[in-house]
Amino acid sequence: MPYASEIDALTSLIKQNPTWSAIKPEHAARMRAQNKFKTGLDIAKYTAKIMREDMANYDNDSSQYTQSLGCWHGFIGQQKMISIKKHFGSTKRRYLYLSGWMVAALRSEFGPLPDQSMHEKTAVSGLIEELYTFLRQADSWELNHLFRALEDAQQAGDHAKVKEIQADIDNHETHIVPIVADIDAGFGNAEATYLLAKQMIEAGACCIQIENQVSDEKQCGHQDGKVTVPHADFLAKINAVRLAFLELGVDDGVIVARTDSLGAGLTKQIAVTNEPGDLGDQYNSFIDGDEITSADDINNGDVVIKQNGKLVKPKRLASGLFQFKEGSGEDRVVMDCIASLQNGADLLWIETEKPHVGQIANMVNRIREVVPNAKLVYNNSPSFNWTLNFRQQVFDAWAAEGKDVSGYDRARLMSADYDTTDLAKQADEWTANFQRDSAREAGIFHHLITLPTYHTAALSTDNLAKGYFGDEGMLAYVAGVQRQEIRQGIATVKHQDMAGSNIGDDHKEFFAGEAALKAGGKDNTMGQFENI
Repeated sequence: MPYASEIDALTSLIKQNPTWSAIKPEHAARMRAQNKFKTGLDIAKYTAKIMREDMANYDNDSSQYTQSLGCWHGFIGQQKMISIKKHFGSTKRRYLYLSGWMVAALRSEFGPLPDQSMHEKTAVSGLIEELYTFLRQADSWELNHLFRALEDAQQAGDHAKVKEIQADIDNHETHIVPIVADIDAGFGNAEATYLLAKQMIEAGACCIQIENQVSDEKQCGHQDGKVTVPHADFLAKINAVRLAFLELGVDDGVIVARTDSLGAGLTKQIAVTNEPGDLGDQYNSFIDGDEITSADDINNGDVVIKQNGKLVKPKRLASGLFQFKEGSGEDRVVMDCIASLQNGADLLWIETEKPHVGQIANMVNRIREVVPNAKLVYNNSPSFNWTLNFRQQVFDAWAAEGKDVSGYDRARLMSADYDTTDLAKQADEWTANFQRDSAREAGIFHHLITLPTYHTAALSTDNLAKGYFGDEGMLAYVAGVQRQEIRQGIATVKHQDMAGSNIGDDHKEFFAGEAALKAGGKDNTMGQFENI
């Protein structure tokens, strides 16, 4: 409802209640506008529709891919969206990512943990709620400035300005965007997955990403020792997430099925199979083993399965885990992805060991032979050495073309000695175009960086500590932080305002009128930043 219409409706309501005479309709209308989303489910339903529309647009035009950055705190997510609106004018096709890795490393009450699902699972839903609390605050903060400007224009009698600002208020774009939320391997059995998925959805999640690893053996996607589960186990968890969405009325909820099979060489169990060629039989066909010809080949504790009409003794490790055949990763990925899309998943995630458009496209093209509109969420991971990978890709491409690469040592291409070379410049161009190229050629709908602010926080803190505790002293902060905030128009330089001081002052006036004791008076030192 337009702001002016909201005022009219509230004026009528307040007149019907004589004891409410101290309430100004304009104040109530402002507060309604600044609190568009009342619950996490409101957010989940709203953002699910956005994501579904974006998916459909991508199907029609692969240049319309989406992006996100990982967050570990509500303030980080808030500032990303404020920055996006500041630089690009809109949050369209830009999301947030909630990384299980960062929850483990930065949010657990146990302290920093590896990405092995050892952290408190409720920390995941808690972070979703926190992120949306800060994004809603960003709406309130931005609208509060508009309302203050509207009052100033009204008091000045500037009718054209009043009309302009009212249009800005009515057309205000929220900072609320979809969050792709990581539920790891489900934190237990399918019932545990369902219960946590409900909490995540109630907190606002419209998109849940789940991986096909064993919950109690879960590893970071870029570490060794990954163990996958048979498809029946994984599909049961996909069903659990879907039913959680449907139970809560988020009918457009999005499920991302992640496969770690490319780098996972182990399985904890042999799949149940009822007939040749079913999913269980396909899964078992990739288990490495030795053919047996008689009972004498079977030792105490051995397991025997049938593969392609032959009896095979799977190779079993001391841990009790079974080993997959060497080089079977891509085939298992394709099988995983097709099975997931045919059984309830909406998007795929293929965890790879390097950022290589050709490698990803090869797998996606095979998947699309069966499911033509298959789309990926892709992890542009800080676990990759991007500089080295792309320099080596350029080196290999040049060598294949017959170009002279004798001036480069392929093993040393990360060296700063090569930073200004033509090869390095070409590699940087390939890196800059990676998302565009892979969206077009490899079916990647959504590009994310899992851990960006983990690294940016460490880098900026290191730079500040080096200068502040060194010879620069206070200049390290003034020149390296505050002055840069001022020069670049970063809103946090007015940190009291960013934290809601002005909103609080206005509310005090709403509540107490002229008796309100405000923080924003002439003695507030934030006044030093008013005219910058």
